[in-house]
Amino acid sequence: MENTADLEKAREFFGGDLYATKATGIIIEEIGEHYAKCSFEIQEHHKNAYGGVMGGAIFTLADYTFAVSSNFNQPQTVSTTSQITFLGMAKGKKLIAESTLIKDGRSTCLYVINVTDELGTKIAYVTINGMKLQK
Repeated sequence: MENTADLEKAREFFGGDLYATKATGIIIEEIGEHYAKCSFEIQEHHKNAYGGVMGGAIFTLADYTFAVSSNFNQPQTVSTTSQITFLGMAKGKKLIAESTLIKDGRSTCLYVINVTDELGTKIAYVTINGMKLQK
C-alpha cells in the first residue's frame, strides 16, 4: 500500500518532468508497487478546436502515469511501444489515469493505463511496453 512518504518522494522526483507537471499540470494522486494514479484538471489549453480534450494531452497523461508506475522504486524503464484507443469525450472537469502492471519480465514490462474523467466516463485505453535499462 502507498504511504505519504512515498507519494511525496514520487512527486518530488517526477516533478522533474516539466512538460507533464508544468505545461500540462499533471499531479500524482496515488503511488504503489507497479501502480500509479495521476490526474489533471481540464483547462482551456488542453482543448482542441472543437472544445474536446486534445488527444496529445490525454496521451501525455497516460504516458506520465506509465512512467511513474514503471520507474518508482524500479529499474529505469523507458517505453518502447504504446497503443492508445480513444473511447469517448470527457464530460467532467478532470482526467484521471490509472496504470497497472500486466507483465513484468526480466528486461521488459507491459502496463495498461485506463483514462477516465471524475464522472467515470471512459476516455482512453492505453497499453505501453517498457524496456528496463541497465545501469
